Amino acid sequence: MSAIDDGEVLGPEALRRGGVWQCLHWLAAGRTTPEALADACLDAIERLDPALHAFVDVRPDIVRDQAVSAQRRRREGPIGRLDGIPVAIKDNFDVAGYPTRAGLPSRENRVARNDAHAIARLRAAGAVLLGKTNLDEGALGAATRNPHFGATRNPFNAGFVAGGSSGGSAAAVAAGMAPVAIGSDTLGSVRIPASYCGVFALKPTHGEISARGLVPAARRLDAVGVLGKSVGDLVVMLQVLAGYDADDPRSRRRRVALQPPDWNPNHLRCGVLPDLAAVGVEAPVIAVFDAALAKLERELGERQQLDFSDWSFQKMRRAGLLLMEAEMRNTFADDLADTTHPVSGNFRAMLDYAARKSAADYAQADRILDFAVLKARRVFSRVDVLVLPTTPQGAFPIDAPAPASQADLTAFASLSACPAVSIPMGTLPDGMPIGMQFVGAPGSDLRLLELAEVCASALDAAPAYPVGA
Repeated sequence: MSAIDDGEVLGPEALRRGGVWQCLHWLAAGRTTPEALADACLDAIERLDPALHAFVDVRPDIVRDQAVSAQRRRREGPIGRLDGIPVAIKDNFDVAGYPTRAGLPSRENRVARNDAHAIARLRAAGAVLLGKTNLDEGALGAATRNPHFGATRNPFNAGFVAGGSSGGSAAAVAAGMAPVAIGSDTLGSVRIPASYCGVFALKPTHGEISARGLVPAARRLDAVGVLGKSVGDLVVMLQVLAGYDADDPRSRRRRVALQPPDWNPNHLRCGVLPDLAAVGVEAPVIAVFDAALAKLERELGERQQLDFSDWSFQKMRRAGLLLMEAEMRNTFADDLADTTHPVSGNFRAMLDYAARKSAADYAQADRILDFAVLKARRVFSRVDVLVLPTTPQGAFPIDAPAPASQADLTAFASLSACPAVSIPMGTLPDGMPIGMQFVGAPGSDLRLLELAEVCASALDAAPAYPVGA
């Protein structure tokens, strides 16, 4: 038997394979310690990150101090739900004592005094905050080719992008530099890199996890997301992070608990799009998706083709992007005016585009969110889950232009405030992974995760982590 099976203490390379639930099991069984987990992650970062550029700020002494405290709690009690689990943090969340750069050099000295709500919940659960991960400039993009902090490279193939804007978080998990990571998702920013990097991702129901302390992109769309190595990792993290926050105006106060899982293939109604090619999905992605659907005939129950003729994927994504660009004009006003640390020409041009639009243009884009909510209500009156590829294409070469359509398939869940889960569904002809996305009605997060777990088990398409090892 290997050391990973026979109960012996695990070495660093074995530890890098584990996600949250696996590492929690190993900790409980005495097969590792918080210090060993932290050291395994730090060693991997030291070796791999100069090539991948997933992290922008790692402080080993602080990480090890947290691990020592977690080890003491595990020895003496009481312990938290995540005690000793290293978590990577996208660098647009406030972490006390660290600058919140949001991908901009002008924010290098803006050290946060307080933790974002999500970070505070991680600390309270005993998580070891591993470091800050790279992202697109201002979190406005889907490739993580940051002109100031470097491009994050895909662990499957360093010549390809990791996706974005949470590309650093996705690459860190895939490469075994962190068991789990948090990111932000406004139009698809955890699901897109999850698809490109072969990991799992959750964008919860809007407001399910407080976004207080997250640098806003578009507050009506922003969601705290999770990237992990299994659906089980997403479930554990949702349980830790979810909850009402009176100081977040968009926090979701539930009158009842999250809807419990009740998956039953005999009663499940699954919705699919009738013509993926017509909405811009590339042929190799369609082939992988169709093959995955064929394997999931039993798991996905009754299948219905849905009429999306009233939903222009490009127009809807563009409306969400305008809301982001307009709000970012205010969020990053000081950064735009900073001549000592100038933003890139591309970032400025995108925000200047919003400045040239009228208040009526903004109002029209805002009304599209109402249409999206109504569209989702109609969709989920007919079906229980919408299943589609996560992205219209796989990861592309790091020096190639970014496709405008990257967020076309992820924007629906964002604009309609619905939960969405991305799982690996297979491999494209170029060897790169591609994801399958499940979208459910608001509040159905746990049901959606259970279905995603059933389908992930049936597909068995997740790569062997760590990728590229």
